Amino acid sequence: MPQPLAGSIALVTGASRGIGHATAVALARAGAHIVAVARTVGALEELDDAARAAGGSATLVPLDMRDYPGIYRLAEALNERYQRLDVLIGNAAVVGPRSPLDHVEPQGWDEVMAVNVTANWHLIRAMDPLLKRAKAGRAVLLTSGAATHARAYSGPYSVSKAALNAMGRIYAAETATTPMRVNLFNPGPTRTRMRAAVMPGEDPMTLPTPDEVSEKILDLCLPSFAETGKLYDFRAGKLLEFLQPT
Repeated sequence: MPQPLAGSIALVTGASRGIGHATAVALARAGAHIVAVARTVGALEELDDAARAAGGSATLVPLDMRDYPGIYRLAEALNERYQRLDVLIGNAAVVGPRSPLDHVEPQGWDEVMAVNVTANWHLIRAMDPLLKRAKAGRAVLLTSGAATHARAYSGPYSVSKAALNAMGRIYAAETATTPMRVNLFNPGPTRTRMRAAVMPGEDPMTLPTPDEVSEKILDLCLPSFAETGKLYDFRAGKLLEFLQPT
């Protein structure tokens, strides 16, 4: 089958399970070498097997996204080995406390912001030079409808995704005159372990699988994808325009 990303280097955070795992496998099937980042070594090894079965390959990076110096060490290693990065998937996230805002403990708040917001800023800061050295650098940040449809008891997560949306739009605007393309992707409710923990009474069989979602994420990673600063809503099946300042 055609491999539109043959020879490409793709970094995926939160690659050990769920949407991150499925996206890494889809990228491997498309010909990319996967740099898979996650905390769990055993799950990363399972991903390595899946990437090989898909005809691809992977470099496994056990790393907690709160280890910010580790992100920069990874960027240095990628620069030394490849001198570029073709695809960045910012997928790693935590849900955090599900309680009223005034009951959220500072530690819980700080963890959500550290993983969902600050880690992605460090990723951008560390990987930007490598993405700009690629012929068609692509960055996709995984967001959520919670960013704009805030509900009770979802404070830390909703706030973190709203911040991520703003960061993605800013990064897209700052790279608009380069060959890079930066977009956000909202998978919506998906059949993942994280979703089951948040919505235990929901029938998972009514939800799309990570594999289905990952095929659309792959589209945003292709050199032929020309849009930037947009949000792809999987449930709506289309790109959504962000309002630009007047």
